[in-house]
Amino acid sequence: MTVPSEPITVEELFGLPTRSGALLSPDGTRVAYLAPWRDRLNVFVRGLDSDWDAPDQVDDADGPDARRVTADTRRNIDTFFWSADGRYLLFLQDAAGDENWHLHRVDTDRPGEPAVDLTPFPGVRMTEVQLLPNLPGTAFVQLNLRRPDLIDVFELDLTTGELTTVAENPGDVVRWLRTPDRLLAFTIEESGDHELWQWSQGERRPIARFSGTDFPFGLTPTVPTPDGTGLWIGSVRGSDRTRLVRLDLDTGEQAGVDSHPVFDLDTPRPEADPRFPSSLILHPTTGELLGARYLGARQEIHALDAHFADVLPRLAALSDGDLAHVSSDATGRHWVADFTHDRDPGVTWSYDHGTGQARRLFRPYPHLDPARLAPVTPVTVTARDGISLPVHVTLPVGTEPHRLPTVLLVHGGPWYRDGWGYDPEVQLLANRGYAVLQVNFRGSTGYGKAHMQAAIGQFAGRMHDDLIDAVAWATEQGWADPDRVAIYGSSYGGYAALVGAAFTPDRFAAAVSYTGMSDLVDLVESVVPFARRMVVNSYLRYIGDPDDPQQRADMLARSPISRVDDITAPVLLIHGANDVRVAPGNSERIVDALRSRGAEVEYLLNENEGHWFINQDSNIELYRTLERFLARHLGGRTSAATATEA
Repeated sequence: MTVPSEPITVEELFGLPTRSGALLSPDGTRVAYLAPWRDRLNVFVRGLDSDWDAPDQVDDADGPDARRVTADTRRNIDTFFWSADGRYLLFLQDAAGDENWHLHRVDTDRPGEPAVDLTPFPGVRMTEVQLLPNLPGTAFVQLNLRRPDLIDVFELDLTTGELTTVAENPGDVVRWLRTPDRLLAFTIEESGDHELWQWSQGERRPIARFSGTDFPFGLTPTVPTPDGTGLWIGSVRGSDRTRLVRLDLDTGEQAGVDSHPVFDLDTPRPEADPRFPSSLILHPTTGELLGARYLGARQEIHALDAHFADVLPRLAALSDGDLAHVSSDATGRHWVADFTHDRDPGVTWSYDHGTGQARRLFRPYPHLDPARLAPVTPVTVTARDGISLPVHVTLPVGTEPHRLPTVLLVHGGPWYRDGWGYDPEVQLLANRGYAVLQVNFRGSTGYGKAHMQAAIGQFAGRMHDDLIDAVAWATEQGWADPDRVAIYGSSYGGYAALVGAAFTPDRFAAAVSYTGMSDLVDLVESVVPFARRMVVNSYLRYIGDPDDPQQRADMLARSPISRVDDITAPVLLIHGANDVRVAPGNSERIVDALRSRGAEVEYLLNENEGHWFINQDSNIELYRTLERFLARHLGGRTSAATATEA
């Protein structure tokens, strides 16, 4: 096999999918999904048994099979769901990446009516929405409507839009959770420990206490049992691995439900990123637990329900990829599922358990040939202190794997993880002739409590050593050219790229920071008001407390802005102007410092985006800029369109 004569274009990889995100209605007759309209992803609905080969309408008229139900021309919609009774479609939207999420409603019985903003409050963020099967016309939403630093919980009538206060935050509640018959509140003590309370008319009863060290992000997942007497949670109590337990809300006791001998329950990545399915698979109308996901080199699903145990192997047989999002009707007969695969952007199937018949509905990127895409290989690398590092290697198709230009692609978080599956960023780099190295360094989630906690105090320390050790391993294998290695990442990965350029300048030929932080003190001090109490077990424990003079000095010492004069490699910085997680000043200070001494630096600032670029025009600009920069400094190729722009 040889490398294609023409590179896959940025537009082919980062343009809008033809369709994506299929979700079956509770009655099993309709499928909601995303499709392009006026250059933005909007929500469409068509019958499950309709002609899926028929094109979607792109104007205001309904097509013979599909109906567009939203009309957003500003920003792609990426998160939507059915109400419990299937009457409404609900979706989330922010403004230009400011993460002040609003909940919108579409009435599927009145397709001509525009979407209604159910939380139309400027500058207010909805942090969570919860739907209960026993209250189909109601949502429970959490908003900082009363004060920017406090999250209160409200009952929202989906039909009238009426908002009723359920409970006001006295000052220490970081999250609320509604069960069928109780209101629960989570607080964080000064020590960082979590406390779970039952809440009733302002009075609270303690239920359980959890170690802040073991639960840096709180309990994930936290799913009420249908009878309202318990929660399904991920627990590491007495273990290095996250397992599934049932927490009794009367006694506070934990009882084991399911576990894997090697893998963690796949959390918190799915709960933090809607691209990934939840770690728990639930019945869409009853809320019963159907299955649990574990993710090592590949995903493993445990069926926890007799009916789902019969359905699961039939779904799995539809693809040699990993089962991703899955939805069913109330009876469990009709299913819609999509799959992730390292060399395929996915395929969506319907399956009828009554007849055993399956039908392919669509591929989101039908123009992408899996044969032109590169396989992703999981390997294990040993760090200098003996820690095992799960690593993913992607090599260009049809190229001799010898002394290749290499991109060290660092994931964000750092409480996140890379995994086997399709990633357009990885495929772009491999298609341009680069070897791609992804390292689940210490601090990454999913590989046990000890692996994550080994990162405490190790920003720009052993976390960076892990990256350097992986590059050394790749060089020893013979396929990485040590003189042509770039380090690139977003968020924490952007910070890691700047650390690589400033702390180990002789190791990298170029560095790219996408919304990365350059000043750890600024990062912690800029946390939005309602989230400040929540970071005691993550930012403060792992990075440091800027209110402590000694820790503040250490944080500055670990910040690339303090060593910007040591940067010698060319640097590209990318930022969204509306980023509320990492202020654009983190990039701008690096740019100004490098330009003041005539160093080589590029800066791409997007006025319409936040921490992650959502719209395809933004991403096309981003990745064309990236491929030009890497081609100039590592020697990879570019597409004809990008070369013409240059």
